[in-house]
Amino acid sequence: MTVKFGTDGWRAIISDEFTFDNLRLVAQAIADFVHSEGTAEPSVVIGFDTRFLSDRYAAEVARVMAANDIMAWLARADTPTPAISYAVVNKRATAGVMITASHNPPRYNGVKLKAGYGGSASPEQHRQVERLLTDNEAKGRAPRLMDLDEALRAGRIIKFDPAWAYYEHLGTLIDLDIIHEGELRVIHDAMYGAGRRTISEMLMRTRTHVLNLRDEMNPGFGGIHPEPIAKHLGQLASAMGAGNWHAGLATDGDADRIGAVDARGQFVDPHRIFGLILRYLLKSRGLRGQVVRTVSTTRMVDRIAAEFGLPVVETPVGFNHIADLMMADNVVMGGEESGGMSIHGHIPEGDGVLMGLLLLEVMAEAHKPLHVLVDDLLATYGPAQYARTDLKLRRPVAKAELARKLVETAPDAIAAVAVEEVRTSDGIKYYLADGSWLLIRPSGTEPVLRVYAEAPNDVRVRALLDFGEAIAAAEK
Repeated sequence: MTVKFGTDGWRAIISDEFTFDNLRLVAQAIADFVHSEGTAEPSVVIGFDTRFLSDRYAAEVARVMAANDIMAWLARADTPTPAISYAVVNKRATAGVMITASHNPPRYNGVKLKAGYGGSASPEQHRQVERLLTDNEAKGRAPRLMDLDEALRAGRIIKFDPAWAYYEHLGTLIDLDIIHEGELRVIHDAMYGAGRRTISEMLMRTRTHVLNLRDEMNPGFGGIHPEPIAKHLGQLASAMGAGNWHAGLATDGDADRIGAVDARGQFVDPHRIFGLILRYLLKSRGLRGQVVRTVSTTRMVDRIAAEFGLPVVETPVGFNHIADLMMADNVVMGGEESGGMSIHGHIPEGDGVLMGLLLLEVMAEAHKPLHVLVDDLLATYGPAQYARTDLKLRRPVAKAELARKLVETAPDAIAAVAVEEVRTSDGIKYYLADGSWLLIRPSGTEPVLRVYAEAPNDVRVRALLDFGEAIAAAEK
């Protein structure tokens, strides 16, 4: 069995590679990894999302842990990934396992491995689990298993509800009084994911009216990818247009990502959410420190930070890079283009629930609708239009090789605008004189070339994407 962990775990198609047998093998390798950490009384927090068989898969992981003399804290019901990550810290557990394929299509499931600090395990920790898995297979070691009922009776598996400790923690990061006074009318589209009803439960004692959309159990996610991007949020946009609502919030399959829709039914992407919340934290709360964004995230963040004299650190794509800095330095806020964001005082983990609540606080404090706040953000720190396209290739492309070739042939200008700088921290990124940028990144796991662009207007964005697509055509 070949299992490769990406930046946030292992994902595979259910009943193809993601089977009970393969999951047990992975769980045994995780158990071996937990013991290698040298903790006197090791424990693991285990959670799951709403996907097909996720609860059963989680119980199977707990059985393996129990058989390996590792205390297993097993969530009673589907739970957001950030709630499980917080439970790892709250219970001082050695590690955490979340059964989820996050925003991937419903035919996938997966395993996210969390370290004791409450964020994704490091690349080295993932590689260690892979090595242990390979070693176990080579030596014919079968996974250890304990009967579930026996483990529950013996106290080796303890079922618990991670929600309330998580909610209590969120209450220290948001101002419920401000949200209460705002008397907002909000729709939360859980996209059938594990974030269902989290916003309404957090705000149940405020004067916020929350309508829960797509919050019933539906392991097939209604046939959509549970990813909060514009093309999957038509139902939310329609609901916004059908009533007097101030904002629509959308969380992905395991609720570590956020997207939004304004009162006009227009999609508000994570770049703008990042900008709105960052400006609020700096201006209204007076927070100071580093700001961290991935290479594919808006430069409006840079302009906001510059206004307050704060440094911006650009990282490769993947929240694990942001998490490293959050643990090492004073980071006000970190985020990425996909909608994963976190703030100072929280776990080093993307959290769509927290970001949704903070966005409501921003609106309530300003006494302005979301679209007005976005327009003001763009007028002050923009204009900034953004687009991304994924182009299929016939074969995978080595990132370093492509970056080297593109650096050697870097043009002086793209679409008649001078190229001021070229960076290769993750793919190749061209910085242009008008504040626009173009990023070209090969996927590390599939034959896909990702092309990202931000520019003052849609015409310029299109011109940049055309340049990137021409490179993709040459690679085919």
